Amino acid sequence: QVQLGESGGGLVQAGGSLRLSCAASGRTFSSYAMGWFRQAPGKEREFVAAISWSGGSIYYADSVKGRLTISRDNAKNTVYLQMSSLKPEDTAVYYCARYSSGPYYDLRGYDYWGQGTQVTVSS
Repeated sequence: QVQLGESGGGLVQAGGSLRLSCAASGRTFSSYAMGWFRQAPGKEREFVAAISWSGGSIYYADSVKGRLTISRDNAKNTVYLQMSSLKPEDTAVYYCARYSSGPYYDLRGYDYWGQGTQVTVSS
């Protein structure tokens, strides 16, 4: 059984920064691509970023390109999301997930999810 746990969320002013972490249990973390998604109140969960098992391939949603950076440390079983130049529209619960199949941007292709961490950006 794989368990994912996000941390690092909080309240930040517009233009500020946060770094989210997602710690994974299990010995197979380094074999899987990982993704970050977010869900704002009243909206569907949407793709934010994904990273291949080696970190050699990275994908971003257009809305976050240049401001958010995904990375991973396989020795620590952890994937990160560095968030900078934050905007009020980035306010959401952020989830990490383990990729299984299909397009990286499609949440149906992820088989394990964390519980989420709240990010609130004030204007």
